[in-house]
Amino acid sequence: MIDELNVVAVIGAGTMGRGIAQAFAQAGYAATLYDVDPEAAHRAREQIEEMLARGVERGKLDSTEKERALERLRIETDLGEAVADADLAIEAIPEILVLKREMFAELDARCPTGAILASNTSSLPIARLAAETARPERVAGLHFFNPVHAMKLVEIVAPEEAAPEVVETLRRAVESLGKHPIVVRDVPGFATSRLGIALGLEAIRMVEERVAAAADIDAAMELGYNHPMGPLKLTDLVGLDVRLAIAEHLAKELDERRFDPPPLLRRMVAEGRLGKKSGEGFYLWKDGKPIAVEAR
Repeated sequence: MIDELNVVAVIGAGTMGRGIAQAFAQAGYAATLYDVDPEAAHRAREQIEEMLARGVERGKLDSTEKERALERLRIETDLGEAVADADLAIEAIPEILVLKREMFAELDARCPTGAILASNTSSLPIARLAAETARPERVAGLHFFNPVHAMKLVEIVAPEEAAPEVVETLRRAVESLGKHPIVVRDVPGFATSRLGIALGLEAIRMVEERVAAAADIDAAMELGYNHPMGPLKLTDLVGLDVRLAIAEHLAKELDERRFDPPPLLRRMVAEGRLGKKSGEGFYLWKDGKPIAVEAR
């Protein structure tokens, strides 16, 4: 039997969490966005309103659709209230395994018995999160991409214990958002992070070895291979700290040196040059746009 999803709770009001909540609200779901920090939750609501208003300005949706999406969106700072009637709870907190495991134990205790629990993790093992629950057959990964409103792909990560009907329910939900689902096994890095990090790390090594400037390396992939965004610009957008964490995880889990983080990546993270969110990475970022610079 395929589950019917009507109420979706998103846990974590950061960039990904608010994007996921917005996508479900726009698609007609009752969407609750939770964050433990009231200021972060309030700010997320404002940012979603701004994003929807921008969509109206660009003709992507009309003002009525914007207002209806906002009516479907609820902001919560109490976890129990946020997930009390959820059919699907999506965790989108920082990529720290111990934090995610603790959150899944809480979600299992607070969500309705039949709710599906999902994680937006880009590389951490879903089975380890499912092990914290009494419903491992109803746990899966739902890996969205940044920016959520523009990116069409969603990676559904299916651990061995996940029930086929749960995977099918999630596939249909993703399609209802106007996005394209792919289903992958629960292996380190899944499909997208493993491929993306391999390209990103090699691009960083090329900067380190002074093969070419960051902007020229990106241009090689954008114009030579038709990638919509070069690997270094994408690293800035994702966050150098996030890329470092994924690389360290894959190097440990797969025990392969090709995922060892380059010294340049470690140095830039230590210096606080994290990409767009800090204003500087492989590019300088001004008003949300990258300005080419040479890596130091």
